Amino acid sequence: MTSTTRTTRTTRTTAKTTTANTANTAAKTPTTTTATTATTAEPAIPGFTYDRVTVADGIGLHVAVGGMGSPVVLLHGFPQTHLMWRHVAADLAADHTVICPDLRGYGASDKPADPDGTAYAKRAMAADVVALARELGHDRFALAGHDRGALVAVRAGLDHPEAVTHLAALDVLPTLDMWDVLHGTTAAVGFHLYLMAQPPGLPEQLIGAAPDAFFGHFLDVWTRDPDALPADVRAAYLKASREAVPSIVADYRASAGIDVDHDRADREHGNRLRMPVTVLQQDWGAALGYDAAELWRAWAPDLRHETVGCGHFMAEEAPGEVAGALRGLLAR
Repeated sequence: MTSTTRTTRTTRTTAKTTTANTANTAAKTPTTTTATTATTAEPAIPGFTYDRVTVADGIGLHVAVGGMGSPVVLLHGFPQTHLMWRHVAADLAADHTVICPDLRGYGASDKPADPDGTAYAKRAMAADVVALARELGHDRFALAGHDRGALVAVRAGLDHPEAVTHLAALDVLPTLDMWDVLHGTTAAVGFHLYLMAQPPGLPEQLIGAAPDAFFGHFLDVWTRDPDALPADVRAAYLKASREAVPSIVADYRASAGIDVDHDRADREHGNRLRMPVTVLQQDWGAALGYDAAELWRAWAPDLRHETVGCGHFMAEEAPGEVAGALRGLLAR
């Protein structure tokens, strides 16, 4: 894999196995990184350093960085944080610089207000990721995302092909295709998509009334191996989601609005992913009646599509398989 690395000034603190860095001070300028301070015994990625990097419009991203070598950025999904990559990140860090941020609106990253429905467009979130990598010294990098993070990764690949060398998407369909395959009673599996697509107010109120029940539902029903989500990690996911209800809803609402507009424009103009792409998915196509590989190939000509036998949280349920797939992608 080819990457361009620049020198950047950054201050970091190293994470211990059971210590997270949660007290953060936002960076003053886009070229300054402020170290976080370890204050509570929350889970972290062992051996990784934790930073806070300002990326755009004063928005700070909480990020874990480890390893040395060509850069790989890993983006988490819902309802999770960067911690979902803890096993895969440790594996890849043996020969790569691994960058694991909390997306804007999630975890310990900033959660800007969304008065006009654009703050959580995947275009804005993708720009965050490109700026983050650049601030850490990398103009070109490989990118992998799970769930919501995969949508951000796809948008980054479409908008910034000069920066993204390789792309992996875990257990998601492109936004336009996602809406197209949901129909009839089978769409009930995606009830949360419709709930959070509603205008501001009601979704936030309903979810905010019982956030642990709402977010915990997905942690429970989307995994086939409950042991893959230890109690401390599950608690960290619930705490992070509980404290981010408005921004999480705004992220999903964007996928029923502005993200659809952006994807439709790309489809109409023939804009596709130019880099090698790997997709790992459960066999949702069999249940919902579509060919996932065919849908993805319309966006990614250089595609390797694989069906996995684990649950949705595959980076935690089958980390070796996921790390192996990413290494295979990076070798293309």
